[in-house]
Amino acid sequence: DVDDPMLAPVPRARIEVATWEEALQRVKSLSTDLRIQVATIARAEAASRIALGNALTTINAQGSFTHNLITKDLPPPLQGTTPLQNLGTAGGSLTQPLFNLRSWYMIGTAHRNEEAAQMSYEDTKRVIALNVANAIVGVVTNERVAELNRVGLQNALQRMELTTRKTNLGSGTGLDVVRARQDVETARATLVTGDENLRQAREALGLALGFSEQAGVPPNVDLNGLEQSARSSCKVAETVDQRPDVAALHKRVEIAQRGTTEAKLQFAPSIDLRSSLATSTVQNTLAPATTWNVQGVLTIPIWDGGVRYGNVRDAAAQETIALQNLEAARRKATIEVTQARRAVSVAEESRKVAAAARDLAAETDRLTRTSYLEGRGTSLELVAAAQALRQAEIQLAVQDFNLVKARVAAVLALALCPW
Repeated sequence: DVDDPMLAPVPRARIEVATWEEALQRVKSLSTDLRIQVATIARAEAASRIALGNALTTINAQGSFTHNLITKDLPPPLQGTTPLQNLGTAGGSLTQPLFNLRSWYMIGTAHRNEEAAQMSYEDTKRVIALNVANAIVGVVTNERVAELNRVGLQNALQRMELTTRKTNLGSGTGLDVVRARQDVETARATLVTGDENLRQAREALGLALGFSEQAGVPPNVDLNGLEQSARSSCKVAETVDQRPDVAALHKRVEIAQRGTTEAKLQFAPSIDLRSSLATSTVQNTLAPATTWNVQGVLTIPIWDGGVRYGNVRDAAAQETIALQNLEAARRKATIEVTQARRAVSVAEESRKVAAAARDLAAETDRLTRTSYLEGRGTSLELVAAAQALRQAEIQLAVQDFNLVKARVAAVLALALCPW
């Protein structure tokens, strides 16, 4: 038995998530990305209301009161002062667009912006789910690596104790002891690095969940159920074009195309119905104190210095940009889905290779220990075999969790997440 302060495990995180559903609940309540997307949807809805308002009736009211400090009395036979010492006016106006193609068309464009914002929100949920899954697997992986590092340090300490005893009994040399101590220090360095990687993985999970501190997982977490939980919370889309980010870009193309039409509709005439009502405190025998009129106004755009032509060119350029962004996103999404699905088979093969390498390293270490105890092996062989076994154990653990990570990524690479 050996004892060393570094054999004590890293303290557990204050916050832990045990299930996929618990992680999603944390994300929904704390994620800043989701809140930003919700606010973006609210802005799109507000823009739709503004577009609708531009096509509806506008009513305004005005009122004023004037007190003149300097006045002059009118000569007889006139009576009163000029200007009037106190004057009050009140009025109202009403404008109703009767024919405005561009305003009506912009209402439909605004609704499509709402749909695009909703699709971006759905893609944000897919990306968050993938990040959370990767963070959980990362924590479990680094927990396992940290555990293996402590086992490696314990074995190195045991070998150093064995070497020291053999040297004291005269069957070993000082070089054997030095090599054993070097192996211990190498194991310590690996352990320090592994512990820091674990802390960083916990911090990454904390950020993914919406915390500003470390978040961990309990020792009994079931990673095998992570893939099934991901499948239950997100369904796989049939095609790449149905993936939320690509679907949002499809909608952006449609919006850009409508933007070109809107720019062209600036050349169309418009007709408005206007009515105004006004009253005043001035008593005039030649005109009534209160007036009310109705107007039909036809507006025909003729020349504005070329602003509308510039808007048409700008809208056409934005349409081209939207089309190219869509094509680039489709290509990227297609490659991502292909790579994610292929990564599962690659991870399975890598796991098999790592398992075979670990078995060989374990057998080599066992035989080397036996030879060393019988006096037929050297300390150099003992240390090299032990280091190779440590690396093989860590590599196998990493490949185990990489397989889970690959399976989850394959599910979420082409997914719709309605949670």
